[in-house]
Order: sequence, then C-alpha cells, then structure tokens
Amino acid sequence: MKKRAFITGIAGQDGSYLSELLLEKDYEVYGIIRRNSTPEHQHSRIDHLNGKIELEYGDLLDVSSLERMLGTIKPDEIYNIGAQSHVRISFDIPQFTVQTNALGVLNILEAYKYHCPTARFYQASSSEMFGRSVDEDGYQRETTKMEPSSPYGCAKVFGYNIVRHYRFAHKLFAVNGILFNHESPRRGFEFVTRKISYSVARIKKGLQKKLKLGNIKSKRDWGHAKDYVEAMWLMLQQDNPGDYVIGTGKENSVENFAKKAFDHVGLNYKDYIILDKNLVRPSEVDTLLADYTKAKKILKWKPEVSFDDLVKGMVESDLEFVTNYGY
Repeated sequence: MKKRAFITGIAGQDGSYLSELLLEKDYEVYGIIRRNSTPEHQHSRIDHLNGKIELEYGDLLDVSSLERMLGTIKPDEIYNIGAQSHVRISFDIPQFTVQTNALGVLNILEAYKYHCPTARFYQASSSEMFGRSVDEDGYQRETTKMEPSSPYGCAKVFGYNIVRHYRFAHKLFAVNGILFNHESPRRGFEFVTRKISYSVARIKKGLQKKLKLGNIKSKRDWGHAKDYVEAMWLMLQQDNPGDYVIGTGKENSVENFAKKAFDHVGLNYKDYIILDKNLVRPSEVDTLLADYTKAKKILKWKPEVSFDDLVKGMVESDLEFVTNYGY
C-alpha cells in the first residue's frame, strides 16, 4: 500500500520539489493551496504535476479545513511548509505573520494529534530563529541560542517550540528542520535572489536598466531547494524524531550573489546596482552560516548543488523566461 503525504504550502518552491521527490518514491501526495487572485502563487510551480497530486483549498488559519483533510486522508507523513515566508514583509504585516507562522502550526498540530497521531510530522523551521546569535566559531547549529530579529523569526521560534512540546507531551513523531536559505528557479520574484537573477536577465535583454537592492553586505548560507527537500524526507525516515540544521556550511554576501549573476551574462554588477535604504530591514541579520554536522552524521545528508551552480541555474532559467514571455 502506498504511503500518503500531506503538504501545506504545496504550491511554493519547497512544496513543488517535495511533491516531485515523494512521487518518485511512489507516495500518494495531497496538499492544500490558499485562494489567491494571483495565479503565480497558486498553481504555476505544480502545473506539471496535474493529475498526479490531489489539491484542495485550505488554510493554516482555517481549522475546519485542516480537520477535514487530515481526518479524511489519514496521512502517513505531514509536511508543514506553508507560511508567510518573506522576512522583510513580516515587518509590514507582523500580526498576519504571527497568526500564520505561529498559531497556524498549533492548528495543524492539534488536527494531527486528534486525527492521525501515528503519522510523522515535519515543521519548516528557519535559520532566522537565530537572528543575531552566532557561536564563537561563526556558525549556527542546533544548540545555538535563538535571538530572532524579525516578526518572522519570532513566530518561527514559537512554531519550533510548540512542535517540541507536542513531541514530548503527546509522544508524537514531530521534527523541526532548521533550514538555512535555499533558492531555485522556482523562488518567488519578491525574494532577493530571484529578484537579482530576474533583473539580470531583463537587463541583459534590454528590458531593465538598473537593479535596486538594500543591504548587499549581509551574508547568507545559500543552497538549492531540491537538495533541502530530501533532508525533510530523511528526517521522517529516522527511528527517533529530532531537530536538524540544514545548510551548506558556506557563506556568501548578497553582493557576491549579484556579482556572480552579472558575471554569468558578461556584465559588471557595479554598473547596474543602486542601493535603496527603503529595502533595508528595520533590524538586520548580518550573517547566517550553518553547521550541519548532525544532519551529515545521522541523516547521511549533504548538499549537492554548489553556490556557483545555483546562481548560474537561476540566471539561465530567467533568461529563458524573459525570452519566452518578453517581460
């Protein structure tokens, strides 16, 4: 009998790659999508999976939809990767961010506890939970103190802790994946990496003249989303539940990301970037760098796509996009 997986955020970057992975492993895949008037945020990343996955409208803030679907599907694995996922925007809509990223986790945990308590549960936690906190060696790991620097990070800390509470209090197989920044050609246009790759493609094609960026000195540990969804799956295949940091152990600045993207099309990034103070966060996180030793040892996981190949792949994809659609 096929395993059943239930995914929130299935129409997002991670959800689409995770769906592909699970289908390759012969799972039945179910997911919820939020009603949205912008098609790019509903189906575009999973159109190619039409007929292979089951979708219903729902929301982490609509308990009835969660109760109905988990009660009917009875999944073997639950992947909660739905969220208000943009850190900068969380400063503008803090209440919605907290409702979705904190109370939304509690809602699905309750539905899980009552309707399919033998299932295994994955929570998409975030490196933003560490915020300003860095260990003496410059890395962040499972034991690093959490000092979030945004409404997004604060809400994610609640989600992380409530998952751990349900694991211990209710004996559920519930895990946290503390994922560092992960990108791909399927990243939303509002995120800085995709903003860069898309702008580079438009500038190369003569459709755009300049690229506005905020703090280009901030550094991140960037990997490919396709690698990271495999880590999610591996966490739910272990004998015991646990929490894992997932990253590459390598750090690059926003400026370096932009430089490599422009280099790929034969342009000098300094000729095109404009610094815009309006794009700087009220409270900035300067550095995020993962120590994924635990995942490497227990999950036998390691990233496969290099930073250079990630940037190249995103630029190439957006060059094709701009060529095909003309914008």
